[in-house]
Amino acid sequence: MIGNLIDVISSLTLIMQEETERLANRTGGRDLAELATVKVRLVGMLETAMARLEREQEHWADTIEEAVHARLLEALLALGEASAANAAVLERQIDLSVEMIGAISTEAKRIAGRSTTTYGARGDISSFDAPVPIAVNSEY
Repeated sequence: MIGNLIDVISSLTLIMQEETERLANRTGGRDLAELATVKVRLVGMLETAMARLEREQEHWADTIEEAVHARLLEALLALGEASAANAAVLERQIDLSVEMIGAISTEAKRIAGRSTTTYGARGDISSFDAPVPIAVNSEY
């Protein structure tokens, strides 16, 4: 059972490393969505395996052999490093997407010229930028 847990951890690490590499090198494509789906599935499998171990053998971590413990620790450390790198690349990707959509929205407002200025009853002036509808293609 612990061997299965180590296999799932190793598979998740490899998927995260591949996703990180593709995002960092900007070699995306449709298969990025597939990688994300596999990653979610592997996380679910990992959670299930951990819950099963805790349920069936409450103190399983204290009873495993030294060699198995070393393999598990190595796999967990690799997963932690892959997760940190993956999170950093994904955060940067999200920031870039937000900046790009903001720039597109600003340019659309400028081109559309849909701002209005209103004179108030007390002589004050207020401006209002009407939202410009923007459609983004959801495919890569």
